[in-house]
Amino acid sequence: MSVPLRQVARVGAYVVKQHVLGRKRYPLVLMLEPLFRCNLACAGCGKIDYPAEILNQRLSVADALGAADECGAPVVSIAGGEPLLHKEMPQIVEGLLARKKFIYLCTNALLLEKKMDQYTPHPDFSWDVHLDGDREVHDRSVSQAGTYDRAVAAIREAKRRGFRVSINCTLFDGAEPERVAKFFDDVMAMGVDGIMTSPGYAYERAPDQAHFLSRQKTKQLFRDILTYGRGKNWKFTQSPLFMSFLAGNETYQCSPWGKPTRNVFGWQRPCYLLGEGYAKTFAELMDSTDWDKYGTGNYEKCADCMVHSGYESTAVMDAVKSPLKTMATVLRGPKLTGPMAPEIDLSKQRPAEYVFSRHVQEKMVELKHKPRNKPQVADAAD
Repeated sequence: MSVPLRQVARVGAYVVKQHVLGRKRYPLVLMLEPLFRCNLACAGCGKIDYPAEILNQRLSVADALGAADECGAPVVSIAGGEPLLHKEMPQIVEGLLARKKFIYLCTNALLLEKKMDQYTPHPDFSWDVHLDGDREVHDRSVSQAGTYDRAVAAIREAKRRGFRVSINCTLFDGAEPERVAKFFDDVMAMGVDGIMTSPGYAYERAPDQAHFLSRQKTKQLFRDILTYGRGKNWKFTQSPLFMSFLAGNETYQCSPWGKPTRNVFGWQRPCYLLGEGYAKTFAELMDSTDWDKYGTGNYEKCADCMVHSGYESTAVMDAVKSPLKTMATVLRGPKLTGPMAPEIDLSKQRPAEYVFSRHVQEKMVELKHKPRNKPQVADAAD
């Protein structure tokens, strides 16, 4: 694992406190999306399919910090869109650090070298660079040549300046285990502090619908990748039990409330991946969402999901309840041979509802009736 000990200790104490208080549902990571606009259009992305009026919206510094205060999660993952397009991102980061949050700022790194001077290395702050594979694989994934080389150059410069840097690697159907393993070797050689990896979620609006993984393919893929990684000391920013889950050794249900999302629409129901309604406050999100309607086995859209935003929190909670199992996984690594854990029954899942257009229309009506302020857009050079 590559998570700093100070983070392990503070997050661990937070989780134990929630259990002592008897809280069934609590947040671990705030998924903060201060904007949807991006300077890439990745084939597997379902986050940027909005009218320009919505893409021009930004969370204010006050909204972003208020979300952290409402939620109370010890970790904040700043996603998007591309967060570095937000002109007030340095102030947001400073405010979160003042609140003693651990911050992962997710970026495709195209603007990272240009913007890096606006940030100061801090033990609780990490750049989380989107890198889906080697040069050929990554550039194909993001649909733009040259992005891999720019991201790698930015990673090296950030490390030279003393920043913590991790990578965020999303895998799709067709990923070659040996090639992924070689890529993980390469990023470790760059000096990155950790790898966050996950199978891609089947966004209904993503341009490429042919390369999302089924759950069975995900499990076999990760078993094969991790087999190549035996003895290589790859550092993951994820819990050992989540990695074991990806390798097919745990039958987990997702915990969408563990990584609640705040974006320009509000608090997103039920999770970072599905936008099927929005609450005005975090308390409203937690109290009024019918959580049992969602998750693998409950809802068709969740059938193949094994993404960290749903299952990492489950794994962390299991680690607290099962310290011996966790220690054994840390020492030996995930089981990579033999039978896999039973799969969740899908026979009673409810059919998918397609509500994206309705929410967009409602937001457009809201914007139409709001006082018109000049939208905060990025510099033309960005």
